[in-house]
Amino acid sequence: MNQIKSVCVYSASSTKIDPVYFDAAACLGKLLAEKQIRLINGAGNIGLMRAVADAVLQNEGEVTGVIPQFMVEQGWHHTGLTKLVEVESMHERKRLMADMSDAVIALPGGCGTLEELLEIITWKQLGLYLNPIVVLNVNRFFDPLLEMLDKAIDENFMRRQHGDIWHVANTPEEAVELIYSIPVWDASIRKFAAI
Repeated sequence: MNQIKSVCVYSASSTKIDPVYFDAAACLGKLLAEKQIRLINGAGNIGLMRAVADAVLQNEGEVTGVIPQFMVEQGWHHTGLTKLVEVESMHERKRLMADMSDAVIALPGGCGTLEELLEIITWKQLGLYLNPIVVLNVNRFFDPLLEMLDKAIDENFMRRQHGDIWHVANTPEEAVELIYSIPVWDASIRKFAAI
């Protein structure tokens, strides 16, 4: 069983999405707090980013937010987090969030969330990130992306082994269970990065 102390959660900043997504984010935050897992996220003050952070905090958990300085200057940061880390760039933000985490869970989101998820999948494919990656497929949101990844494997853009880089959960409870049970990735897999 993996030792999980911190989990990076990627998620939407939109406020106009279906309540089912907010419910899932709040449930995930509560579960993380109950298991004394520190949340690492992008420190946003709206959308699912705020919902998951607030749920952790309301259940006496800890949240570390990582955010570029330009976003703080815009007032886009959550001001009630346990710890706020300001960085210079989006690249530094993503690197630090990954470095601080023992696992990644992706909630639904737009381009930013999808980009973060695909980047961490790429890093794992290259042996740069070895921890569990869970796609929390609330309301079947990620079905088209998962189909695209399967297509990439079927058409030999990726190896069959690369399908084990990510795991899919349909509920927050399942996502939290998975981060404990997914084996840590073997860095030697990078030799299979090329087809």
